[in-house]
Amino acid sequence: MNALSPFEHDLATVRDAGQVIGGDLIWAPETEQRIREAFSIANQWRDSHAHPMRSLHHTLRAHIRLRGLDGLTAARLKRMNAIRGKLRRMSGRKRPLGLETFQDLGGCRAIMGSMQDATALVSTLRDRSRHVLWDQNDYIHEARPTGYRSHDLKFEYRGSGDKQVFNGRRVEVQIRTDLQHSWATAVEAVGLFCGEELKSGKGSPEWLRLFALMSAEFAEAEGCDPAKGMSDRSIRVRELKEQAGHLDAVQVLENMSTAFFWSLDAVEVSGTPKYYLIEYERETRQVRVTPKFQSRFAVRSYEDAEIIDNLTGGDTSDVVLIEGVKLENLKRAYPNYFGDVQLFKMQLGELVSGGAVREFEVALQKRSIPTPRERADPSWMFARKLWAEPTPKSKPKRKKKK
Repeated sequence: MNALSPFEHDLATVRDAGQVIGGDLIWAPETEQRIREAFSIANQWRDSHAHPMRSLHHTLRAHIRLRGLDGLTAARLKRMNAIRGKLRRMSGRKRPLGLETFQDLGGCRAIMGSMQDATALVSTLRDRSRHVLWDQNDYIHEARPTGYRSHDLKFEYRGSGDKQVFNGRRVEVQIRTDLQHSWATAVEAVGLFCGEELKSGKGSPEWLRLFALMSAEFAEAEGCDPAKGMSDRSIRVRELKEQAGHLDAVQVLENMSTAFFWSLDAVEVSGTPKYYLIEYERETRQVRVTPKFQSRFAVRSYEDAEIIDNLTGGDTSDVVLIEGVKLENLKRAYPNYFGDVQLFKMQLGELVSGGAVREFEVALQKRSIPTPRERADPSWMFARKLWAEPTPKSKPKRKKKK
């Protein structure tokens, strides 16, 4: 399906498809057709959020540029494994969440250099977006019990002309600081490394507690209140040191950087890729990054990469399609896929080594964005080497007079 095509099914059909893919995939001659159709509908429904997501992403980048803010943005369509996992978690509720009500099938992310810039961007988006803001959660100032901190805004797309077919599609925008981003991606990276769903609050209680304690430290450093129920800082830091020592957390985080192997599929780049497909193989911890240039091929490759786990119900890989990120910024926007947890590890190391509050606050100062590397100019290879000593011209030989 082309990502810009209108959706062909009604919402009741989407809900039914969600119930199928969120359940146990029992393959049999009598169920095969239904399962395949359910995945096809679910993929089409997800893909129909690509254009609304792109529109919100452009709005996000425009506001950052026009206000002169320090920020990096990215956008992605939600992974099918994540969709299925969310459907399974919600199935036990009195009012189960249906696939047709997901607000984050399309998601945008802004990673800001300071709390001031994050606050400014949130204010601008709330007041000056043509799309409908129907809900928001300020987890920056009131963190989730897990420690997750971000300002999440949920928009409904509003388009004009032939783009009205996408009206009502929901896209989530996450705005967070570099420090909050380092926490969130460290949770995901450790979850990938250990094979646990730490992001969903499941898995090792020790790691979950360490992340909750670190979130409280980050909150105080950025002038926000820690999550409700957190103890005083002196007690908190003592517990944090005990948890980190028990887990050997600093060393584990250090080892992760070398345990993830990644490669970039080489292509002759005649332009700038609009998308990157990231594939993480859990067994080998191998990460492959493939650039994509056109939306329809990018979406198709995304579906193809997910197909084995979709059909088997397994969880052998983690695949995500990223839009609007330069290659040099890919690891900064999605460091969890590369085991890059250096900023989080640095802050944890400061605390467990007995650093004072003053030292900890110094470590949290706004980081400067590295200047882009200049493109090489190959013209010198074809120009005359002016610095070389000129070769003396030989005088023409005179003809001898007969």
